[in-house]
This record gives sequence, C-alpha cells and structure tokens, in this order.
Amino acid sequence: MKTVYVDNNATTAIAPEVLEAMQPYFTSDYFNPSSMYALAQSSAEAIQDARRTIARCLGAGDPKQILFTGSATESNNSALFGTVQANPERRHVITTAVEHPSVFEVCKELQRRGLEVEFLPVNRQGELMMSDYVKILHSNTLLVSIMRANNETGVCYPVAEVARIAKETSPSIIVHTDATQAIGKLPVNLQGDLKHVDLLSFSGHKLHAPKGIGVLFVRHDTKWQPYLLGGHQERGLRAGTENVPYIVGLAKACELAVAGVDDEQTRVRSMRDRLQKELAERIPALEINGKDAERLPNTLNLAIHGIEGEAILFELSRHGVCASSGSACTSGSLDPSHVLKAMSVPFTAIHGSLRLSLSRYNDDEDIERIIETLPGIVANLRRLSPYWDDNRNRLNI
Repeated sequence: MKTVYVDNNATTAIAPEVLEAMQPYFTSDYFNPSSMYALAQSSAEAIQDARRTIARCLGAGDPKQILFTGSATESNNSALFGTVQANPERRHVITTAVEHPSVFEVCKELQRRGLEVEFLPVNRQGELMMSDYVKILHSNTLLVSIMRANNETGVCYPVAEVARIAKETSPSIIVHTDATQAIGKLPVNLQGDLKHVDLLSFSGHKLHAPKGIGVLFVRHDTKWQPYLLGGHQERGLRAGTENVPYIVGLAKACELAVAGVDDEQTRVRSMRDRLQKELAERIPALEINGKDAERLPNTLNLAIHGIEGEAILFELSRHGVCASSGSACTSGSLDPSHVLKAMSVPFTAIHGSLRLSLSRYNDDEDIERIIETLPGIVANLRRLSPYWDDNRNRLNI
C-alpha cells in the first residue's frame, strides 16, 4: 500500500535534484571552506554561489545579507535575542498569540527578563485585527515579530503592511518575520512588498531540502548582534563551520521552490480545496479552521468535534496516511495547541484538530485515499466518544 504523506508543514522529502546537488560535497569536495589550501576553495565558492542564489530567490539584493544557520529555530532565536542585545535602551516587543514556538517561547522568555511583550490576539478565523496592532505600536517599540503564514492553520498575515506601518511610526523599529512556511508557497520579495522587513527567517526542510539548515536575512544597517559567537565564519556573524552540502542543497531547493509557486497556487490549491469540500460534506460537526481567511494553498486544518486528534492520527497511520494534529514541535505535549486556543476553537474540537499539509509530490490518488478513509475513521471513533450521540449523529453536550 502506498504511503500518503500529508504532513509537509512538519517536514518534506528531499527533492532528487537537491540530493544530486549535495552529493559531491559529501564525497570529493568534503573540505572545510575556511581552510587555506587550494582544494578547499571549491567548498568556499559553493557557499558563495548558494548565497547569491538564495538572495536572488528572496529578492534580497546583496547576498551578504544572507546568513546560514542550523534551522529556522536558530534563525528566530538569533533574530529576537540579537535585536534585544543590540538595543538595550528599548524594551517594547510586539508579536502574535499564534507564532511558532521558536518565536512564541522566546517572547515569553523576553517577558520573564523584564521586557514589555504584547501578544496580539486573533479572531476565530485566526486573523489579526490591524486596529489592535496600530493601537499598541509606538515610536519607542523595539521589535515587531509576526509570521508570514501560520504553520498549523496556514493563515497568512499582512507582514508587508505591518512593516510599512512600523517604519512610518519610527524608522528605528525593527521588523522580523518567520517566513518558514511561506517560501515556495507565496511570492517573497525583500526589495518589493517586503522592503520594510529587516529580518527574515526560514529553514530548508520545509521546502524539500534537508533538516539542519536555515537562513537568517539581515538587512544592511539593522541594529542587531550575532547570537552564536566563536569563529570567523559568516563574516563573524554566525560562528561554526559551514555545512557545505546542506547549504548547496538549500540553494537548489530555493530555486525549485520559487519556480514552483504557480503550481502551489493552482494544482496544489485545487487538491486542498477538493479535500476540504469532500470532507466537509461527509463528516458532520466538522469545522475548517481559518476557512474564511487568506491561507497557504497547501494547508487544511480541521476541527473535528467529539474525538481526540491522537486517535485519528493513529487510525490514519494504520491506513498508510501520515498527518498531524498541529505543530510537530509540540507533538509531545498533551496541552491543546496555543494557536487553536488563541482562535477560540470550542473545547469539543480543540483536542480533535487535524492538519493535512500537501506538497508538489502529492497527487489526486492521495486525495482520494484520504476522502475514502477519514470519514469512516471519524464515525468509528465517535461511537466510543462520550461527547457524541451516535443515534442522532450530533454532539452530546
């Protein structure tokens, strides 16, 4: 039986083209790019070529603004802590209640350290109210960190407008966005609509590159300090020997991702929309989290009333379907998703969330399997649920 993989917001398969590009740097060109002998120069040049490629894919202008890290988590930590360290005189930070844990938990830590951190609420669709943002923004704000798109629901956020308003309020306000879920799914142009964004983070394993490689874009003249200290790598801005094969792979993946944005917006979106329509028709007491908001084309987050998400995932796995109940970074926790809590998802569904996230490698056969399988799983589990009246086919509350 073919495995149906629909957990691409957690991680993606490495693209064959990416693996091929990486291969020489595991074998013949394995040298430390900081070494002075001639053979090591091919590794050093490969890094610079990758930096130029990624800068071009992001519309970033000068490649020197691209720093390589070990993950989006490191990039996010570096962006936030590095900004705070470089600006001790300012103490006001704005973020949202639905950020990825690598921003959300850092902001809670900043709060514990005495900074004034405000978490913007979202509505039932997961959307920000810009009036709330404008109300708390002021000229002495240090940092605004708002993700481009949510990893659980796929809801997109108006980062370009957020950044523009921040700079109009005070040019010294630093704007960061976690764009991990956006690269390859939405257009990203740091000299265009995102020209007011100072710091941007993402990782390779969400766009068919390997795990263990990330990027932090740092715009020139941003008041920011390096987070990892030690060696001279990355022009002294991020210590540690560069992971050459992964950097090369990430550059290739970025090229493929940018070339595939139109496919994401058409074919992948069409599969997602079909899945949403069919499941909504076949499963009673089901809500689409973020249904009426602007969303990533690949992401479908379901609130299934009356049953536990873990049980759904177990049964789907038995049928060869790999999905998620939310962020992979919090899958070990029994607490409901902080994103869904912020969206006021009802208690009868908040533990029954299911995230289906597609990629360019999914096809109509995968969609058909889920449509054929999931409604029966839900019906069987509801027969055992104290929250479900099976005779009346409705919630028992």
